[in-house]
Amino acid sequence: MQFSLGAMKTGTPAQEQEVIILGTGPAGLAAAVYAARADRKPLVLAGPDLGGQVALTYTVENYPGFPEGVGGGDLFSLFQKQAEKFGAVVDFSSAGEVDLSVRPFRILADSGEYRTKALIVATGASPRKLGVPGEESLLGRGVSYCATCDGAFFRGRNVLVVGGGDSALEEGIFLTRYASQVTIIHRRNALRAGPLLQARAQRNEKIRFLLETVVEEIQGGNGVQSVEVRNVSSGKKEILTAEGIFVFIGHDPNTSVFRGKIDMDPKGYIRVDDRMRTSVPGVFAAGEAADPVFRQIATSAGMGVAAAISADRWLEENG
Repeated sequence: MQFSLGAMKTGTPAQEQEVIILGTGPAGLAAAVYAARADRKPLVLAGPDLGGQVALTYTVENYPGFPEGVGGGDLFSLFQKQAEKFGAVVDFSSAGEVDLSVRPFRILADSGEYRTKALIVATGASPRKLGVPGEESLLGRGVSYCATCDGAFFRGRNVLVVGGGDSALEEGIFLTRYASQVTIIHRRNALRAGPLLQARAQRNEKIRFLLETVVEEIQGGNGVQSVEVRNVSSGKKEILTAEGIFVFIGHDPNTSVFRGKIDMDPKGYIRVDDRMRTSVPGVFAAGEAADPVFRQIATSAGMGVAAAISADRWLEENG
């Protein structure tokens, strides 16, 4: 939800904060733990994607401390409980406008207006779309970006997964719990996922691979019925019958609200230094909003910790 700077002039005084954190993914909540333990009483504005991408992950197997794995939603709940234990306040609203030209910084959210001395941006990233005909019109009717959310709707059905990285194979393996067959479509002639995931997927009898192939169109009426694909080498097209298509081709940072206000790279990732400082003093960034390389739960949490420590020190130095 977006607001203009004048959209919420209700006459209610702005709420003053020392630290506001945008986002409740691993980066945001790790920052909240450290800021709260530093007695900064951080306010966390959750944003539209509660818990970030981790909350949508069925099982997390690579976060330290959980040798048997942990559900993504459970891990988010633990992060939130720990942050609140130390005094962080989680507000389930979204920041629609941010003004960094004034101090304290001004934030307009759907829960009110806030002023903050320091800001930590941990808004994460969102799934990238294919941009083909039928994708938007059939969203929620067979087109999905979250197997954990929608997989159960495809019990006994034939589904497609687009992508060749870790997320595509993880979600493809998860979908075999429900689907009768899972076809993984990847534009290159080799998968990008780690060897362990590749081996696990290749052993699964329900999974087949369609490499050097791209999706041209998603077809259907009230739901997905078929998908037109094209071989990138031969140019040959064919129609695949499927009732669902799950897209895992990467993510784009959720940083549009900061465009023109903070230095970003050409893809929209916020540029930070080794202390998570942005181009605006007092503004810090962490997690996938500032990380186009690693994009892991552990690295995002570490960035959140660094951002909170840096914010605390910046507040000490600047009164």
